[in-house]
Amino acid sequence: MQTTRLTLICHGRTVAQKAARFGLDEPLDAGWLAKRPEVGRQYRDVRHLLCGPELRTRQTAALLGDTQRVVPALADCDFGRWRGMSVDELLASEPEHLRTWRDDPDAAPHGGESVSHLCRRVGDWLTTLETTPGHCLAVTHPFVIRAAVVNVLGCSPAMFNRIDIEPLGVVDLRFNEVWRLRALEAP
Repeated sequence: MQTTRLTLICHGRTVAQKAARFGLDEPLDAGWLAKRPEVGRQYRDVRHLLCGPELRTRQTAALLGDTQRVVPALADCDFGRWRGMSVDELLASEPEHLRTWRDDPDAAPHGGESVSHLCRRVGDWLTTLETTPGHCLAVTHPFVIRAAVVNVLGCSPAMFNRIDIEPLGVVDLRFNEVWRLRALEAP
């Protein structure tokens, strides 16, 4: 059986991220994009370049290659009516709902997707890759990458908020009978 390698890369920085806002379908931060950091030079020859449907993931994927395939399972968590709102606004307007959402992975007080549901969605997608040998590179969101890590490590979704993923953060996963998290070499 050949190994499946999945490299997850978080999209580049957005203005919403910088302001601690729940994302909309916003573009990458223009200031960040103008600098055009050298992104993913080591991934230029990957056969399968995947990305979420949002503009920020498609723009980041375009920095890595000319042809990417949009995968709906890589879409950001649905934050419902909290889209575009900042954490500070929620702390002022509905602190108990924010606390419930952070503490209970099954809660969705925003009317969108719960963390548990997101973890199941991403876990189902990981299962489809188990028979895809070779290297897949997927540009997606911090929440999706966190959900993948929860699945691979077999953690409870309650551990979800203990994982941080920075813009352009990389997580490498391998499947050969079971999924494994792989530490990457220092550049």
